[in-house]
Amino acid sequence: MELDETDLSIVRELQTDGRLTYETLAQRVGLSRPATRMRVQRLQESGAVRVVAIVHPAVRGLSASAHLSISTEGAAAEVARVIAALPQAPFVTLTSGRWAIMTELRTAGFGELERAVERIRATPGVRTVDPLVATRHVKDPYLLTEEPTVTVQDTLDERILATLEDDGRLPFAELAQRVGLSAGATRSRTLRLLDGGVAKVVALVRPDVLGMGFLCGFSLRVAGEASAVAEQFERLTRVTFLSTCLGRAELVGTITAESIGAVRTTLEEMRALPAVREVESWFHLELVKERYDIGPRPA
Repeated sequence: MELDETDLSIVRELQTDGRLTYETLAQRVGLSRPATRMRVQRLQESGAVRVVAIVHPAVRGLSASAHLSISTEGAAAEVARVIAALPQAPFVTLTSGRWAIMTELRTAGFGELERAVERIRATPGVRTVDPLVATRHVKDPYLLTEEPTVTVQDTLDERILATLEDDGRLPFAELAQRVGLSAGATRSRTLRLLDGGVAKVVALVRPDVLGMGFLCGFSLRVAGEASAVAEQFERLTRVTFLSTCLGRAELVGTITAESIGAVRTTLEEMRALPAVREVESWFHLELVKERYDIGPRPA
């Protein structure tokens, strides 16, 4: 699907706040409300954009996470699809370079994390698994990195969150019908949860749709405190994901760029930092899975 400049403007606004009203969105992109509504619906129906609520991992009891580099015996595509079927794996890609598959795991504690890693190791076709255990998520385009300032009060709050995880732009009136509250009470509860950092509604967009079709993962060995180096990388615009970790590297992240040249430039900026001792990089060739509505949800 080809997007014009107006489509791209709409997508960027929804990436920041997926629940922007059509009136506000129309004013920002310079269209009428009906035209804006039609474009948003077209983007969603095409599959290029999904607007969903992403709940803070802590709210779902997901306190442990890891980045797994996986090599395979033979072809990797079918192995990646088997891993993608695991509920603990929100993100799975086929990659170039030393590793055939990269995946992220999010679990309720390190015991479950260990069991998930062992299950992947036992998957037919998997040769080796090299985990980097996350200690802090520094930067993420979708997931909330700061702790929530409010709590989920009851099952009604849970229903609101679960419903928005399926459709983040659902109008308050329809959301109210689904959860069994008045529109006013639903609006009040929803805004409390969103403003309090329990969840955020964003547009999940394929990078190629935005002309940013080159995704390069990287891991870094650094000298000194990893958190200090992470602060420098956090300011790089093309670094869209960054986490400190334990394992063969101290930092792991993703570069999202418009060209191979832009990827090379960003990697060179990293290598130029005195604290960086070693850089390993790979390209994400195919996005097999990207879903963040994981963890226990109400019936």
